[in-house]
Formats: sequence, C-alpha cells, structure tokens
Amino acid sequence: MPGREVYGEEELQEVSEVIKRGILFRYGFETQRQGVFKVKQFEDEFSKYIGSKYAVGVSSGTAALQTALISLNLPKGSIVLTPCFTFVATIEAIEWSGYKPVLCEIDESLNISSEDINKKINARTKCILPVHMMGSSCDMENILDISKKHNLFIVEDACQATGAEYRGKKVGTFGEFGTFSFDYVKVLTTGEGGMITTNDEILYKQADACHDHGHPHLENVPRGVEKRIRKGFDFRMNEVQGALGIAQLKKLDYIIKKQTENKKDIKDVLKNYEFITFRKHFDEDGEIGTFLTFFLPDKQKAEKFKEKMKENGITPGILNYWHFFANIESVQTKEKFQKSRDILEKTIVIEVLIKMDVEKIIDALKKTCDNF
Repeated sequence: MPGREVYGEEELQEVSEVIKRGILFRYGFETQRQGVFKVKQFEDEFSKYIGSKYAVGVSSGTAALQTALISLNLPKGSIVLTPCFTFVATIEAIEWSGYKPVLCEIDESLNISSEDINKKINARTKCILPVHMMGSSCDMENILDISKKHNLFIVEDACQATGAEYRGKKVGTFGEFGTFSFDYVKVLTTGEGGMITTNDEILYKQADACHDHGHPHLENVPRGVEKRIRKGFDFRMNEVQGALGIAQLKKLDYIIKKQTENKKDIKDVLKNYEFITFRKHFDEDGEIGTFLTFFLPDKQKAEKFKEKMKENGITPGILNYWHFFANIESVQTKEKFQKSRDILEKTIVIEVLIKMDVEKIIDALKKTCDNF
C-alpha cells in the first residue's frame, strides 16, 4: 500500500507551514498559528472525499477503532462480531473497549462471511465490525440487512481500504462509524494516524470528545475552562500528521489508478493458467488494487507455488500469525475456523506498488506458472 512511494515537495510544503509557526498541537494557540489548523483542514477534506458529514482525526487506525466503539456507549461485555482474518488491532480495539469479540468465518472474498454472522448472533450481540480486507469491500448489502433485522450497530474497519467503494459509495460511510488507518504501509500515509467518519451528529460529538479526554471543543471557550462531557483518552492527531494527510489525500486517486492498472496487467497474465483462481469481490470496480490475491487448488500446491515464486525473485505476502492465529489466541476460542483456514492456506498474495517493475513481475510469474 504505497502512499509512502509518493512523498515529495507537496508534503514538505504542508509540513513546513506547521514547523514555521511551531504549533504542533491541533487546538488553541490561535495567535501564533495564524489561522493554520492542518488537522481540521484534513478532517474537512477527508470527509468531503469519503462522503461523510463528519470526520475526527486520531493518532492511529487502532485509536480510530477504539474511539468509535467506545463512543457507541454499549453495555460492557456486549458482543461485537468481526472476522477471524483481520489485523490483530481489530480484536485489540474491541477488547480494550470493554466488549467481547466473537470471530466469524471468512468466505473467498477474504472478508467476513454474512452466512456466519447470522449463525453467531445472540441476545448479547450489539455490533458488527466488518473489515474491508486488503482494499476490497465486504458484502455490505447483506450486512446492512442483518444489522437492520437484529437492530445492530455497524462500525466499518476500512483501515486497509481508504478510497475503496461498494456500488458507487465509499466504504466507511455505510455504518454508524467508519475507521481508517494512515500508518506507513497504508495507501494514504501520515507515518501514523487514523480517521473516524460518521453521518450522525450525536455520535460525532461523542467521538470528538472521547478522543480528547472528554473535551466538548466549544467555540470561543478556552480548553482550560471547558466542562468535561464524558470520559476519554488522548488519541489526538497532531498538526504534522494533518499536514501530511492534506498532501497525501490530493494524490490518493492517482495512487489508486496506478495500483489498479498495475494489478490488471499482472492479473491478465495469470488468467491464462487454469490452476489459478481469483479472490471474490463484491465490487471489483470499487476495490483499490493494493494486492493481487489468487488461489491454488490446495495448501500443498500453494506452498510449492510460493517456493517457485521466491526462486524467481518474487516474495509473496504473509497472511498467517498477525492476521489470523493471533486473533484466535486473543479470544481464547476452541473454534477451529476450518473453512477460513482452508481458504487462507491456498491463498497467495502479491503486494501491488506504484513504482514496481510490472514487466519483471509478469516475466517471473510466467516462469513460475510454466514450470509448475
């Protein structure tokens, strides 16, 4: 996910405005900062890009998830359904919010299975946390239907899918909250950082206060005399991160365009081999091309194929511990998630970059396939 590939003069210019004034804190110091509020500007521009009414910049994607979950004010111990295949931060955020994560199987989209969501719902279930893994949207039509039927909240984890769409609408705008990550290996990066989006004014005010110790952020009222409205944390985004985000957001459509072009060129070659099948997409036109994901017939063939890839100079992506086994360990479940294991064991992933040598990758994959 190559936001880091396009750092340049635009980022330097935005950051220099902050450094020249010396105000890295996002609030206050109005005279010294001379009207420069980079985090606020980034929030406004990001919400416009995504299509949400509100946005709150935070210190990480994990902070975005935890702030969003806590801001729902669910009873402690409430069950939140989420996929077994996701980065461990998803599970950590649920646990640190005081809720109980219950893992669901994935399907061949590598996203949460709507069928398994239905099986896992009980009286304590209060929220579904779908994860748009590796830049491709979940089955949002069915997830929305399930949430309405059972009166459940939805918090979307779009940390790996900034800019992705589902049927013409950006992910992160379907649920009560959307959450995004801008760490160094994301498609839009501020080094660290994250964003929360919502269309609900009450939830926005809860998240805005929660991420900053309970401050209500009243206009023309100094921070030191504001009355605290709730408990919270210090999950604030700083002005340098906001400045980087402003510059990166302007490049996001270009990043996605180049990624999807590179991915298509590689995928078109692999389509010629009958033993290769591809990841399911609920909206292939809306995915952002950060990874090319395909399947071999079984685990043994997939392992052999990956070894051949390495021999030809391609390093496949890693899907195991931090995105699957660590989650199972964390929730201490006896469920084996055999369906998900079977899918992941035959899965091969190639990261797609902007500046990758596509012809070299294609040549290496042809050699791998022709001699497989």
